[in-house]
Amino acid sequence: MPVSIKLDKRQIHTLDLNFMGINRAIAAYLIPYAHGAVLVECGPGSTTEALESELKALGYSTGDITDVFLTHIHLDHAGAAGWLASYGARIHVHPFGAPHLLNPDKLLNSAARIYGQLMDTLWGEFLPVPESRLSVLQDRDLVEVGDLVLRVIDTPGHANHHYAYILDNICFSGDIAGVRLPGPNHLRLPMPPPEFHLEKWRQSLEKLSQEKFTLLAPTHFGIYSDPDWHLSRVAKALDDVEGWMAAVMPDDPPVETLQEEFVRWIKSISFQEGLTTDHIHAYEITNPSWMSAHGIRRYWDKVVRK
Repeated sequence: MPVSIKLDKRQIHTLDLNFMGINRAIAAYLIPYAHGAVLVECGPGSTTEALESELKALGYSTGDITDVFLTHIHLDHAGAAGWLASYGARIHVHPFGAPHLLNPDKLLNSAARIYGQLMDTLWGEFLPVPESRLSVLQDRDLVEVGDLVLRVIDTPGHANHHYAYILDNICFSGDIAGVRLPGPNHLRLPMPPPEFHLEKWRQSLEKLSQEKFTLLAPTHFGIYSDPDWHLSRVAKALDDVEGWMAAVMPDDPPVETLQEEFVRWIKSISFQEGLTTDHIHAYEITNPSWMSAHGIRRYWDKVVRK
């Protein structure tokens, strides 16, 4: 069932998309207003049934969704955007991401090289978004939908096509605030290729630290009331990763060895911070460590060692 919180002005509902049978891994955030409802994120094409079920539990249908605000176009965040556009939703996105929604072939071919035969199981169908349903936003835009006003913050570091959105006193942070699943306090950085970038990520954190909000809503997963602590942990995680890279990467390990060492390091931290094997499994489904190892390799080769 959706988890709802009531703010001074409105309710925000956290929809659990039950990705790969894992509860509370990928969220979409539903915000009702007088003429329908807005979604922040829509999840992958593989979770549309779960999305419909969560909407129905709140008395909504797909046709009630007038606007979808995507933090970025990775498949776990934006895969169902074209499907929702077919019901009439307007899809808001970063200008760097917009071409891939209009024609997702390049994005899907790139993902297929990584996921192979698991593509359909993981991500389902990714339909293009018609140009007439696409809204390309700019940094610092104020977007009005009924009585809702969402402020757009450009936040690269995880991806160059990444936005955070601020509504009233809540920040929908996508992946720039990391992955923090319910359970013991533990936070991980999603660092996939090709655009993971330490310095840009730090700059994005600095931008967010200058904003005023009391609630933080990462897509993975839920609404948290300790944004200062949370963002400080993201900054520490970046420092820790930079230290790990400085110790490991100069030896130029092959990617298979790099994956093994990074997964081992992350697992060690996880156990130190009180995660169970079930918690670790949920994190690995949501944010595979082996994927971050590939992102680290690309960042090191393209930025550090160039």
